[in-house]
Amino acid sequence: MAIDYPGCGRSEFSVTNWDAYTTDALVELLETVIEDYRDKDAGQRVVLIGHSMGTSLAAKLANTQLEHTTSLAEYVVGLVAICPVSSPPDESKTWWFRMGLWAPEWMFNLWRAWEGWGGPNSASIIRFVGKDADEATRKLQYRFNRQSRTPVFRRMANGALPLYHNGKPKGGLPTLEVWAGLNIPVFLIGAKGDTVVSPEEAEKIAKALDPEKTLPESGSSEETHEAIADAAAPVSTSTRPQDHMPQAIEDLNDDDFTKAKSPVLPSSEEDSPNDPSTPDETMTELPAQPNHPRKVVKTIMMPSPATHAVLYAPCSVRAVAGLISDFLATHVTGRLSLAWQLQYLSREGKWDVKNLNKWKSVNPVSEPIGPAGKPIFRALKTLREVDDVHCPQNFVSNWGSIVKDIIDISKDQPVYDPRGLERAGIYYHKFPTVSKIPPEAREVEAFIKLVDDLRDQQPARATAEDWTNPEQCVIGVHCHYGFNRTGYFIVCYLVERCDFGVQEAIDTFAKARPNGIRHSHFLDRLYESGRWSLLATSV
Repeated sequence: MAIDYPGCGRSEFSVTNWDAYTTDALVELLETVIEDYRDKDAGQRVVLIGHSMGTSLAAKLANTQLEHTTSLAEYVVGLVAICPVSSPPDESKTWWFRMGLWAPEWMFNLWRAWEGWGGPNSASIIRFVGKDADEATRKLQYRFNRQSRTPVFRRMANGALPLYHNGKPKGGLPTLEVWAGLNIPVFLIGAKGDTVVSPEEAEKIAKALDPEKTLPESGSSEETHEAIADAAAPVSTSTRPQDHMPQAIEDLNDDDFTKAKSPVLPSSEEDSPNDPSTPDETMTELPAQPNHPRKVVKTIMMPSPATHAVLYAPCSVRAVAGLISDFLATHVTGRLSLAWQLQYLSREGKWDVKNLNKWKSVNPVSEPIGPAGKPIFRALKTLREVDDVHCPQNFVSNWGSIVKDIIDISKDQPVYDPRGLERAGIYYHKFPTVSKIPPEAREVEAFIKLVDDLRDQQPARATAEDWTNPEQCVIGVHCHYGFNRTGYFIVCYLVERCDFGVQEAIDTFAKARPNGIRHSHFLDRLYESGRWSLLATSV
């Protein structure tokens, strides 16, 4: 759920009272909106993700020690703060800010016009995105700046400033004490090149959030870590697997999961839409969803050129998305893992009629993949023994002189006989991985070593087997369709061994295998692990 502040984005500037834009008023507004949309009857939990000033509002929303108009704070189970603000400006800066806000609106607009001179290359844009930002990021920030209304900005800036009494702030943005009162998983993401909010702000908050100061959880330990139980659905007598699947993730319950689910076989093999040798990857158990996850504080500093625009800059957005996804799945609940959701919510067998037709429509073999003139890979869809086109016999006839090794990265037994390949001189290598989950670092390392070994062996094989065009001979890699897992491993190899940049490798794979890697969380992980050298500390 995304919320535009009053007068911001697509929200109307209908309320002009300055008091409606104080920090407390905005927090109350957010609380009301979220509570209206939250499924209170089901006890739905909430994760707050904020950027810049929004992190301060989120911290106040999540603090159960403060007064609230609803019970929302009790249901907040995690907070992600991007470019967080630790506290309001000091008394001296606050005085100067107020002096600036006293200027008439026409004068303020004149200053904004001067700051914005140069459009996407203006000083106001560079302040947010950095002087080395690409054109796409500059244009995006320019659009955001154009959408900002002067009357709204002045009211919100004024509302964020505290009143000082005897050196102590009252009102305005929350102080470090508010952050220190959080007792939930907190993920702090700073940007080394941020000139709007100092990256040191995240470090200040991390110190204030020291988990050793965590307050005792309310209630018994059993209550604290009790998973939310969903009501069991009525029993269905249907033999169709999809009839026993939930219609949405909200409908999941413990009975939907076992450690291993076997396929329901029709009474007649002749009428079965499934190939008898079709792999059915096992389901995972239902991840726990604690009412009050244990307090964890994790801080990551995105290195330069990351700036205040780290949340939406094309060069960093996927890395940030991947980091957030991993944090929530690890420290809040595994149910927030997109990989787990895709695994469970997939209602169709790999070889039912719909997916069989989809498989048939996919191009069997990609164009060569690798450095220019020195191909290393071909991406394949899995072969199928009973297929009239993409079966071992036809593959050997059509591709046996080019593809000399096949790495099968699917989890289960192949739906073709590898001996049909090996008899023709195509070596088969099983490298099992799980579908819909980005490969782990150790798997990538093992894959790279396997490919290195195969490439080292190929020159000797070329001589012994008298290959006709050895410099064009490649290694075939396949999962099921040959896009996501296959692309992930190939991209990693191009980056690690061929000096490709992450985006260059992704584009190279997509050019050879049109549409390329389709799962967004696979792309997020590639950017997270490949492009950014992240220094992560878990406090």
